Parts: sequence; C-alpha cells; structure tokens
Amino acid sequence: MDFMGDRATLLETGRFVQRHAKNAADDIIEAVVAVDATVDTTAETDTETEARHRRAAENGDAASMSVLGALLLRRGDLDGAEPYLRAATAEGDRAAANNLGVLLHQRGYAEEAAGWWRVAAVAGSAPAAHALGRHHRERGDEPAAEYWLRQSAEQGHALGAYALADLLEHRSDVGAERWLRAAAEQGHREAAYRLALALERRAQEATRGPSAAGGLSARDALTHDTGGSGAATGTAAAPGGELGEAEQWFRQAAARGHRRAALHLGVILEQRGELKEAGRWYLSSAKEGEAKAACALGFLLRDSGDEESAAVWWLRAAQDGDGNAANALGALHAARGEQQTAERWYRAAMDAGDVNGAYNLGLLCAAQDRNQQAEQWYRRAAYAGHREAANALAVLLLQAGDANGAEPWFSKAAEAGSVDAAFNLGILYAGRDDDRTALSWYERAAAAGHTEAALQVGIASLRDGDEQTAERHLRCAAGGGSAEAAFRLATVLDARRPEPAAPALGAPRAEEKSECEEWYERAAQQGHRRAQVRVGMLAAARGDVADAAHWYREAAEAGSRNGAFNLGLLLAREGSEREAALWWTRAARAGHGRAALRLALLAARRGELTEGRRWCARAVELGPAEVAERAARLSEALHQELTA
Repeated sequence: MDFMGDRATLLETGRFVQRHAKNAADDIIEAVVAVDATVDTTAETDTETEARHRRAAENGDAASMSVLGALLLRRGDLDGAEPYLRAATAEGDRAAANNLGVLLHQRGYAEEAAGWWRVAAVAGSAPAAHALGRHHRERGDEPAAEYWLRQSAEQGHALGAYALADLLEHRSDVGAERWLRAAAEQGHREAAYRLALALERRAQEATRGPSAAGGLSARDALTHDTGGSGAATGTAAAPGGELGEAEQWFRQAAARGHRRAALHLGVILEQRGELKEAGRWYLSSAKEGEAKAACALGFLLRDSGDEESAAVWWLRAAQDGDGNAANALGALHAARGEQQTAERWYRAAMDAGDVNGAYNLGLLCAAQDRNQQAEQWYRRAAYAGHREAANALAVLLLQAGDANGAEPWFSKAAEAGSVDAAFNLGILYAGRDDDRTALSWYERAAAAGHTEAALQVGIASLRDGDEQTAERHLRCAAGGGSAEAAFRLATVLDARRPEPAAPALGAPRAEEKSECEEWYERAAQQGHRRAQVRVGMLAAARGDVADAAHWYREAAEAGSRNGAFNLGLLLAREGSEREAALWWTRAARAGHGRAALRLALLAARRGELTEGRRWCARAVELGPAEVAERAARLSEALHQELTA
C-alpha cells in the first residue's frame, strides 16, 4: 500500500492548530517564506532548496525540518529523514507527524506508524486520516476504517474519498458513487474509471436488463475458420444520459493515463463506428502495456486490411499472455496454410486459459482429417463448457456412426445456447422419424435466427396446412440467404396470385414484377434450378425470349432436365432444331418423358423409324400417362411403317 500519497501529503507543513481556510499548498508556501522572506525561490534548483532547508533546520526551524524530512523521505533516505521528521513532530508539525508515520510504515512498524497518523489526523490532517483508515481496513476493522476515511474524504482529500468509496462499494452501499464522484472530480483517475463503469452498468441494466451489463468482449470467440468476430457487433447510439456521462469519465481517466479506461473508451468508439479515434485510444492503452488493447488494435488493423501490422500487435498481446491474441495469430497462420505455426499459437492460447484454443486445435486437426486428435481437443474444450466444441464433437461422433454418443453432446451444446446444435438435434430426430421432437428443435433454432431451421419449420408448416406460419418462417429463411426458402416462398405467393386479365388491345404490357417473381429471381440468382426454370417460364410468358433462354440454359447446365427440355422447345421455335435435339437428349437421358417423345417425333419426321421407336419406348417407360399413351401410339405407327 502506498501511503506516500501525492506531493501535498509529503510536503504538508501546517501546525497542529486547525486551519479552516487553508489547504496543503498554502501551508507549504507559508512555511517556505517563513524561513527567509528575502530568498527568491523561483529559479532555485532542488539541490539549492534542500541546502537552504538543511541550514534552516540546523538552526532549529521546525518547518524546514518537516520539509527536509519530506524531501529525504521521497528520495528513499529513511535514515536521513527520520531525525528531522521526529524533531519537527516534537515541535507540533502536523505534516511531519503524518510523514513520520509513512516512514515507520515503510520500515515495517505499522502500529507505531498508526499512532503518529492518529496524532496528525486528530490535528486535522486529511492525508493522515486516509492512511489511518487504510491501516484499520487492512486489519479488518471496517467501522474504524470508515470513520477515518470519511474524515479524510470530507476534508476534500481525493485518496480518502476514493478509499471510502472502495470500502462502501465492497459493502454494496449506494453511497459509494458519491465518493467516487468526489475523488474523480479532484482528478483521481481510478475513481473516474470506476465511476464510469458504475454509470455504464446502471444505464445498461435500465435499458436492456442485467444480462446486458458486462465488460469488454472483443473477439472472444475467435475460430480459425471464421477469422474472428468483431469487438463491435453493432452500431452504438450517440452517447446520452448516464451512458454519455460514463463516456466522459472514461475520457478523463484515459487522458490521465488509465490504460483500462483507454481500452474501454476505444471499445465504445469502435461500437459507434468512430474507428480512427478508437484506434488512437487502443494504441494509447497498448503502449501502456494493456494486452487486451493491443489485441483489439490488431483486429481493427486487420479489418482495415493491414494484416501485417495487426500481426505485430497480436504478437505483442500474445506474448503478454492474451489468449485471444494468440487465437488470432493461430487463425492468421492457419489461413496462410502454416498449420504448424497455427497449432503452436492455439496451444499458447490454451495455455493462457482461453478455451477457444482447444476448440481451434480441434478444428485444425479436423481440417487435416486427424479426427482422433480433433475429438480429443473438442472434448477438452467441451468439458470446459465451450458449447460450439460440444456441437463439433457431436458432429464428429455422428459422422463416425455413433448417434447415441452424439446426442448428449448436441443436447448439452443446445441447452448452452448453440443454435447449430439445436438445428442438428432437429436433423437427428428427423432421421429417427420423430417429427414432433425434430420440429421443436427446429423451432428453437429458428427463433434464434438459424436460416436452415426456419426453412424446415416453414416446410413443416406447409405440410400441416398452416400457410401463415409457413410464410413467416420462409420469409426469415429467404431473408437469411436460403435459395430453397426463397423458391418455396415464391410458390406460396404465386399460388395466391389471381389469373392475369387479358390486356386490352394496344395496352402496354405491365413491366412491374410481382413479389413472387422477385423471390423466384432471388432463388434463381443463387443457383436454384427449379427457380431458374420458373423465371425462364415467366420471361417466356411475357415474350422475353432472350431472358427465358438465359435462365433455361443456366438450369440445364446445372443438371435440370426441365430446364433442358424447355430450352429445347425455345430453340426449336427459333429454328435451331439441331441444338434443341441435343438438349432434349440430355433431358431424356435424365428421365424426362416429354423430351423422349419430342425426340421420337423428330426422328419420325426425319424418317429414322428405328431411332424413333427407341425413343418411344423410353417415353413409355418414363411417362407420365398421357405421354406414355401418345408414345405407344406413335411407336405402333412407326412399327406399321417399318413392316409395310
């Protein structure tokens, strides 16, 4: 514990009499002037000041004894300081009594030090009251500690106010904030930081509930496959109210060199999108040795495209024991294909107590098909409570055919909040034909924003005839990027569309697309073959042959037999019968009965009767019924022609 305090504490030279309108600085000036009013001290060096006070002290001046003792004490010359402080104390110098207590405390004589602090505190020394309060608190005497700390705080002593606030906060006393504020207003940077934390926490609890309050969470769940998540996960509103006041206190503490305040301020600014200023505060904090700030600065640089500079700061943070930075370095080297270096950093993260290190080691091993080692690392992380590791372990077990072993890990991960695990449980139960349980897990995952789970709930709702619920979930899934959901949503909306009225003669064709067409197009652009065919059909219906041909070709080249058949029809109408035959052949071989019938008709027109009968047989085989019937009649006609 540092009882030395600030300069005013050591150089306080007031007498034991009460001074109502004087502060420590006034006492120092009066004491110095009292020694020799003719001496100009403005240009005096420390050595000259000490020599002057030494001469005065040797002549018996108590004030100079006190000042000289304080100077020697500050220098660490305890043997030299003690006789001067004792002599000044004997003359009734209050500051000397306080500083004698400091000296004795440094020598290890705590009880004797407390005795002199008591003398000085009774005489009105706020620093001595602070030191005495700290002494009693260290010995567990909280009532005495509170009494003396309150005496110090009420006299305007910043250290006393802070120590009193710390004591009250320890007891969850609401009065703590008052004294934190008092200390902060006098420039106490730790008080400013803690006051800011208290204001921020109260504001967050008031607006979003207790779960929203908390510390920094910069990229805490980094994995090598994702490259990490941002320290800022949204855009914060402009500061106002208690949050705005909290930010101002963070600024004051940071400006006075408080590295944790600078880190916290950087996070606030990054959340608000003020990245340049956030980077300045991260840099300030990192230079003071704050590993978390160095790590956050690395992410900020990485996000701006400066990966090399990011690696420098991550390295600095990782060497200071920051597991998150070690994970970031692991991810960086894994992305470069430097597997051994990545593994070394993931191990360093794990050694630093970051469970993500074990999870990332599991991912690294799994990517290299080292499944046995991957399972070991996943288990280690899962047993430590890492929910995504539990999910990954379950997936690994399921892939190995151990569904019974996988289920409890899926359940553990899902109950801990893993959305992927909830979805995977849905798949597991669906595979067992337990649709009810599967749907409950899908619904849980969908409620948390899982796209594929929302799709499954939408499909189930359509199957049950609940079109309204189906549409809601399909919209969520489609908005999340699911092409299948976009297509199914489009079919739902398409089924509701009234038949378009015949356009009036000479009326322009409506160019505005319906919502269902927009969803078809979104699915088509994502490579959904059935949607591509449907978009092609809609384009053909409005006479846009080029657009129709484009989408039919996209679908056909992706393996859609309907796309190939429709593209063939379009080409045949445009006179490209030879190319049409190529696409019909592809469609027929993929199982399209109508395409086989078209090929049979084409062969018949060319006089290739045997080839025609072969395609007729294929059409009869593939169907549907009306196609099979027509193909059978055509085959019979070709047979008669051949045998005529």
